Amino acid sequence: MANGVCGICDGAVALPDGTVAGEILRCPDCGTELEVVSMDPLRLEEAPQVQEDWGE
Repeated sequence: MANGVCGICDGAVALPDGTVAGEILRCPDCGTELEVVSMDPLRLEEAPQVQEDWGE
């Protein structure tokens, strides 16, 4: 199991085995949703907020 670092609070984020780029994880310390941007090197970024399209 790999560990990443939350870019918001610097807390440790455990990546379950089999995690791939594009997955969304939650920081256990601050609750921020993080996207796995890259696995090699490991890079986590705050996940984009889903916007409502209001049927457009």
